[in-house]
Parts: sequence; C-alpha cells; structure tokens
Amino acid sequence: MSTVTDRAPGYRPNRTLSFWTEFRRQAARRRTQFSLGFMVLLPLVVLGAFKWNPGGGDDDDGDGGGGFSALVDVATSGGPNFALFTLFVSSGFLLVVVVALFCGDAVASEASWGSLRYLLAVPVPRARLLAIKLLVALAYSALAILLLTGTALLAGTVFYGWNPLQAPIGGTLPPGEGVVRLLAVVGYISVTLMVVGSLAFLLSVSTDAPLGAVGGAVMIYIVSNILDQIDALGGIRDFLPTHFNEAYLGLLSTPVQTDDVVRGMVSALVYSTVLLSLAWWRFLRKDVVS
Repeated sequence: MSTVTDRAPGYRPNRTLSFWTEFRRQAARRRTQFSLGFMVLLPLVVLGAFKWNPGGGDDDDGDGGGGFSALVDVATSGGPNFALFTLFVSSGFLLVVVVALFCGDAVASEASWGSLRYLLAVPVPRARLLAIKLLVALAYSALAILLLTGTALLAGTVFYGWNPLQAPIGGTLPPGEGVVRLLAVVGYISVTLMVVGSLAFLLSVSTDAPLGAVGGAVMIYIVSNILDQIDALGGIRDFLPTHFNEAYLGLLSTPVQTDDVVRGMVSALVYSTVLLSLAWWRFLRKDVVS
C-alpha cells in the first residue's frame, strides 16, 4: 500500500539553509564587515585618545565621578584594566546598537529585498529559517563582543603591560584571575544583551523595514534605561530589562557578589524567552507572499 506525501523525493527539511551557508552569506555583507571592523578599531581609537591626552580623564572638580571615574583612573595601568574600561564604555550604547543591528536586520532585510518569499519557496521551513537566522545573528553578536574585548586586552597589554586588574569598587586581582573575571563580565553582558537582540528579532519579523527594527529596539532599550534612573518608580524598576545591567561589578569584587548577577541573568533569560516566543508565533502566522 503506497503512502501519499506532499514532499518531493529526497527532500529533507533539515538540509535546507544550513548554519554555515547563512553565516557565509552574512559575512559577505558590508554591514557585517563594517561592524566587526569597528569592534577592532574602537580600542585602538581609545588607546590613541589616552596617548594624545593622558590627563584627559582626571577629575578636576573632585566629585569622584563614581565607578566610571574610577575606571578612567586605572584604564592605563595594564591590559586587563584597559579591556575592562573599553568594555564598560561600549556596553551602554555601542554594543546595544551592534546586537540590535545583527538581530533586527536578520529577517526584515530579506523581506525588504523581496527574497524572503523565495527562501520559503525553496522550501525552507519557517521555523528552521527563523532558527538559523537567530543563531547566526547571535553568533555575530558574540563575535563582535569578543573582538572588542580581545583587541582591547591585546592592545592594552602591549602598551601598558600585563599588570593586575584594579576593580572599580576596590581591590586588586592578579592578571590571570583578572582575565577570568573579565571573561565572566563579558559573559554576563552578553546574556543581558540578549534582551535587546530578542526585541530586535521580534521587530524584525514584524516589519519589512530593517532600520525600524533596529531603531525600535534601541529606542525601547534607552527608554528602559531612563526609567531605571527615576527613583520615584520604586520597586517597579526591578522589573525593567535594564535594571541589572551593571550587576557585573559584583563579579569584580572580593569575594564575588553574585546575587544581582543571578537576578540579572534570570531577568534577561525570561525577557528573551518571551520575546523570541512572540517572534516565532508572529512569523509562523505571517503572510510573506503578499
């Protein structure tokens, strides 16, 4: 007894649009090349700024300036310190934009070019298309963060030496342990940035305008940061996706303070799961033919 099927002979959904095929496609795009190139260039620009104006970070009015001022003061005291400073000044906006760019452009760009319908006509299952697009976007986001940190660590070590890491909240860590703590900070920042990436991905499947997806995610992220500064909101701020963004400072203390780190990771994972679930629900029901 023969079985009737609507699949062509030899068709295997899991063989369509592989991860490496999409990875190479995105690598050939100018926005990928410029974004990754800038991750390498930025630490060198910061290094040049310190070289040309070594006293530019001094706090003349004596107000202390908080953690940022402390990082500026020790940025040139060793490679790990320079890498931490570069990561700190980049995580608040630049990395947000880069992650939003990779994730927000993933599907919306295909829709704007009119190629999305042809990808699905190959046929690539919708769920697989989304999964591959998301994995590649997250891979490039992680690569960008690692390039930024690695370049800053290498350049800082060459120019300032392999010296102990001076934590902005006090204390000194040996260079080896300092790099381990630095990698933990990178991991935590990467997890928190999944929120903006997931939001950009949701907007990417909801619009045909890549700029709208990227800009919308960045704008919402900035608004959350602004609201988090309003003390009058009280406990409501604990539920904002950006409330625990600087909890990584606890990873630099001795002993390590992980309470807010755990809360921040749980918050980021919950937000990301909800946003990505909405993206899947939206795209699987979306008309991409009209």
